[in-house]
Amino acid sequence: MSKAVLGIDIAKQKFEVALLINNKLKHKVCKNNPEGFDALKIWLEKQKAHTLHACMEATSTYGVELATYLHDLGHTVSIVNPARVKGFAQSELIRTKTDSVDAGLIARFCLAMEPEPWQPPSPEIRHLQALVRRAEALINMRIQEENRLDVSHTSVKTSIKEHISYLEKEIESVKKEIADQINKDPDLKNKKDLLNSIPGVSDATSASVLSELHIFEHFSRVQQVVAFTGIATRQNESGMFKGKSRICKIGNSRLRKALYMPALVAMRFNPVIQEFSKRLRDKGKPGKVIVCAVMRKLIHIIYGILKSGKPFNRKA
Repeated sequence: MSKAVLGIDIAKQKFEVALLINNKLKHKVCKNNPEGFDALKIWLEKQKAHTLHACMEATSTYGVELATYLHDLGHTVSIVNPARVKGFAQSELIRTKTDSVDAGLIARFCLAMEPEPWQPPSPEIRHLQALVRRAEALINMRIQEENRLDVSHTSVKTSIKEHISYLEKEIESVKKEIADQINKDPDLKNKKDLLNSIPGVSDATSASVLSELHIFEHFSRVQQVVAFTGIATRQNESGMFKGKSRICKIGNSRLRKALYMPALVAMRFNPVIQEFSKRLRDKGKPGKVIVCAVMRKLIHIIYGILKSGKPFNRKA
């Protein structure tokens, strides 16, 4: 039984794999659907890759179904930050970028770095995640239509208004499904109540956080969550040069977006955050830096509450 590594370059319609086994690299392209997954399984069996470590980049949702499929087959699966693979590519002085090259690169990265295993979200979380993302998509569509309404010709205004009305009904319907999905699950309901104990965190925010709950459960340290979310600061210094520190926005943009408005609200109504943001203002920090710092602070609070199982306490 051969131990192998599988690098996966994922796209919407297809994926390319590079199987590194017995010091040989073999490639295959499959459709990104259940039939393609089964074709990959058959091909891996022919290659005698009975046990493998598969790795892909966390660039989109396109790879989640395949990752879950391979995990259910008993393989080790890792979903890694693209920045790690990019850094590995730079160390190998790779300049060519194709699907085939990328898949081979990810396979070699997996072999060399042995990234931590990924665990798929529970069916309940995946259901909630789909609903939350659908609500986000509908809200974005409504905003687009509202923007069009201001500049559109009179002849199409009625059509746009009708579409906006339809979207509003759909948004409310999906929001109700989200609430039902959370309330019927005792664990999710308890976690939602814990999150809602934080001043500034609404039902919409708690739903977004819960839909990405596996991030908080996967990491053992809050600093890992901050880095994965993409709001860790990145220093910009070299020799005598001292540039501005910037936010490293490589990570979970959905969770980052979900925390932005709660950060603004918390700066007004959460006593702990008010004191924290005031200290930063007194030090002359710019507004954007303060908001990002507050978002990091919220992650620390959320992480602590979910780990302890105790509601927010400003004196704690």
